[in-house]
Amino acid sequence: MLRDIQFRAALLIAPLVWGGLFFILQPSPDFLWLFKDFHQFIILVFIYPILEEMVFRGWLQGELYNWKKGQLSWRNISVANVLCSIIFTIAHLFHHSMFWAMMTFFPSLIFGYFRDRYKRIYPSIVLHVFYNAGYYLLFLNQ
Repeated sequence: MLRDIQFRAALLIAPLVWGGLFFILQPSPDFLWLFKDFHQFIILVFIYPILEEMVFRGWLQGELYNWKKGQLSWRNISVANVLCSIIFTIAHLFHHSMFWAMMTFFPSLIFGYFRDRYKRIYPSIVLHVFYNAGYYLLFLNQ
């Protein structure tokens, strides 16, 4: 997986996006929250991404992909992935502002792309954990 240049690019995209958002939004991150509430950090960065990937990429995208039209794709982005990513984004509206929920759409497409590419969710889980780590370290209080 780490030999895959596309996977490495997906890992590199996250810090570039975090840097751009950090520059534009100029948040005031409190890095000490990690030490004050390590339990919350574990839940947000490890538990939620694993559970979300099991539900969205493991189950939902898999079911949508089994649907004949779900296998149709454009530039290796399947219809199943797009539909799953739309639902994933809508689900984030319950706990995030509209802006941050919408910001989950493109990472979701990336996670779904690697789910389709590898036919398993492990790469999606790795990416999701990594993306969440940066997001919550920089933008938790935004």
